[in-house]
Amino acid sequence: MDDTIADRLESLHRDAFGWALHCCGGDRGSAEDILQNAYLKVAAGRVCFAGRSAFKTWWFGVIRLTALEERRRRRSLETLVAGFLAACTPDAPQERTDPSRQVELGDEAARLRTALKKLPARQAETLHLVFYQGLSLDEAAAVMRIGIGSVRQHYDRGKTRLRDLLRSPSNDE
Repeated sequence: MDDTIADRLESLHRDAFGWALHCCGGDRGSAEDILQNAYLKVAAGRVCFAGRSAFKTWWFGVIRLTALEERRRRRSLETLVAGFLAACTPDAPQERTDPSRQVELGDEAARLRTALKKLPARQAETLHLVFYQGLSLDEAAAVMRIGIGSVRQHYDRGKTRLRDLLRSPSNDE
């Protein structure tokens, strides 16, 4: 990372944290994570300041988009867990705001992680990239350096196998 970029980022850190805090609805831990991920994007060269706007405007845009990506990733994961839970127990009430339901979803997320570990490596990798990292199938194919057709096959087979594992009462298949 260029020293001038590092200096600019450092000078904006306090304001950037305030913006990240706003983007995360006041959740300090999430704001720290978002800001760290935004810094990592800059350090890895995944985002670059091109000078089309003021530096602060660009940097706040990076933080905002990082927060939106994280929100989308979390929603996707919650939807996945709730969907698999509904498929496994179709008669169960789907009340999200109920605290006991939130605990149940946490338990189901742990079950989901356990089931993911039982998948073949490529299927687990594909599902992880799509559900946990929020990548599209095209992006997952690029990361894995395989064709889109292969990724689609791993994705479909992985979802089917995961559904079967989660339907199993013991998850010991």
